[in-house]
Amino acid sequence: MTEHEQLGAPAGPEGHPTRPERVPPQAPAPGRREPGARPGPEGDATAAPWPDMMLPLLRTPTADRRPAPEGAGADPPAGVEPAQVLDLALLVGELLLASGEAAEDVEAAMLAVAHAYRLHPCDPQVTFTRVAISYQPGPSEPSLTAECSVRRPSVDYARLAAVFRLVTGIAVGGMTVPEAHRHLLAARRNSRRYSGRLFVLSCGGMAGAATLLIGGRADARAWLVFASAVVAALTGERCSALVARHDLPAFYQFVVAAVPAAVIGILLSFNGLHLRGSVVITGGLYAVLPGWPMVAAAQDGLAGFYLTAAARLLEALYLMAGVVIGVMTVLYVGVNNGADLAAQDVPPGAVNPPLQLAAAVLLTLAFAVMLNTEPATLPAVLLNSAAGWTTYGVLVNAGGQPILATGLAAGLVGLSGQLMARCRGSSALPHITAALGPLLPGSVLYFGMLAFVRGEPEAGLSLIGRAGAMAMALAIGVNLGRELARLFLPAPRVAAPPRRRGGRHRR
Repeated sequence: MTEHEQLGAPAGPEGHPTRPERVPPQAPAPGRREPGARPGPEGDATAAPWPDMMLPLLRTPTADRRPAPEGAGADPPAGVEPAQVLDLALLVGELLLASGEAAEDVEAAMLAVAHAYRLHPCDPQVTFTRVAISYQPGPSEPSLTAECSVRRPSVDYARLAAVFRLVTGIAVGGMTVPEAHRHLLAARRNSRRYSGRLFVLSCGGMAGAATLLIGGRADARAWLVFASAVVAALTGERCSALVARHDLPAFYQFVVAAVPAAVIGILLSFNGLHLRGSVVITGGLYAVLPGWPMVAAAQDGLAGFYLTAAARLLEALYLMAGVVIGVMTVLYVGVNNGADLAAQDVPPGAVNPPLQLAAAVLLTLAFAVMLNTEPATLPAVLLNSAAGWTTYGVLVNAGGQPILATGLAAGLVGLSGQLMARCRGSSALPHITAALGPLLPGSVLYFGMLAFVRGEPEAGLSLIGRAGAMAMALAIGVNLGRELARLFLPAPRVAAPPRRRGGRHRR
């Protein structure tokens, strides 16, 4: 069963919809001038961003969608083959899904490409590992369908931003199908913004910043814990890379990546310096736990993509099981030999606001580099992260519940991220995902696992449930911020690029 049905609705004897009283207006093709539209500064009509036009159409029930009227430009322009447009839309969907975009936004982008070349009715369908689009030329003609599979998606926000800008250029008009194909292939090849060494160092920096964020101390012991977490994360990343070279499943990569942090945490607990091995383990978990895939799964579920949400959640649970196995095996050995890994029963709130705010910004910066976020987007991401963590710290210190504080902070991050993305004309994910890094429930998951190791299943289940509730609060907050931005923030007008005048072009 597919997650969305075809766009076409059944028609009556005269070719009109069977339920005209509930038919919403047909979404105009991006880049086409509607009656009464004012020309832009270059003489071409302006159009709203394609997500604002396509999302309402995707969310309209199939029975209430109006088919394309006869003779109203439903056929593609001269020289444009429907198969070429479908292939272009399929490539756009494949790159967006592989780069980490939500399923609903992938469908909206594919539909925007089809409408830009007047190819409708079209039906895009996206699941966790499959992208498809179909086109019905006429009531008596066979439909055309193109589909492909997306294997091993890797989050790449530089490529995501490049494809998003390209879809915007296609939607406002002025780009041929071969030209769009060339730009897409270039975006696929040239998406790396940082070197491999910087990526590895950011993994260690994320773990080290997490120790300062959780511990809230800046003494000499805290910096020794910071350095230990960095070494643990770097060792885990190298071990995971060695396992990946042998083409083993990702489950085993996560098992191996989680072991060094647990081993170093155990070793730090057997000394007279009173070093907090639990903080080292928690910081190492920030670098390997699939916290954001759980949030993304909840977002897809809220948008109605239940198959994709279930698949993403199942993947996150398998990867988390690998982390749990790697950590709990070491913890079991350490706890049974007298290791003291419980510096506190629950993770603290904002005990040292200036230090923890700086640590949250550093963690966000490292996370953004790991996600291959474009350098020009980093200042906005860091500002968004500081606002979110400050909101969370103020609410927790005022006596608020951590789950509620997490949801409100995520809502602020989602709303401000949408505003930043609209001002820049880009996707909102690069502005939001890394900014939520300090709010991910890594420490809660660690204490839940530690409770199971110490023979306290009730406390372990309670903490694991709390971590799941915090992940759900993050997803609801981000989704609510997105919907509020779409409903209440004014949509910027996107001007079509100036068209080349007739005549010979002078070089």
